[in-house]
Amino acid sequence: MTVEPNYLSGGDAPILASFKPQEITASEGDSVNELIMKCSDSKECLEKLYLMFKGSVFAIAFGITSDYHLSEDCVTETFVRLAQVRKFSAKKGDGKGFILTIARNVALEFRRRYRRETESDPIIQSYGEAEKTVEDSIYINQLLKYLNDKQRQTVVLKCCAELTFREIAGIMKCPETTVKSRYKKAISILKEKAGE
Repeated sequence: MTVEPNYLSGGDAPILASFKPQEITASEGDSVNELIMKCSDSKECLEKLYLMFKGSVFAIAFGITSDYHLSEDCVTETFVRLAQVRKFSAKKGDGKGFILTIARNVALEFRRRYRRETESDPIIQSYGEAEKTVEDSIYINQLLKYLNDKQRQTVVLKCCAELTFREIAGIMKCPETTVKSRYKKAISILKEKAGE
């Protein structure tokens, strides 16, 4: 089962369009790790990181919160916290994983904080013009409800943020084989529920 990018919408543009990571790379020899080390003092470095990772951060947040506006707030908070990082060691690992881990933690924190307000069935906010888009958004949201929290996060990280199983394992702090089996099980559930 593949998720079509035009199924979910928010505002004037599809939600999943903003899930796709931007094809912006670090320029002038700056790696992601170097940009992270400089971002507390340099707005340009923070802006580069924002442009590089805003889509992935949104995908992670949306996969956890199932709320478009709360996910936008998570993106903002993630980069605010990134700007406050004073000690980051490039030797410890991948900067991309560091940013996406912050995003996941922020999204989990926001979900816990606002859970009481959103305990009713969450429906993807769709403000698109076409009724078909709204129907598809609701349909996908209904399908995702059949997955447990970790399965849903794994599917969103893999399909929407286009992360590898190894990157997802690093973010979710579990073995890569667990991520693969969780993804395979989730896809099988989605296919069964979709009648495919």
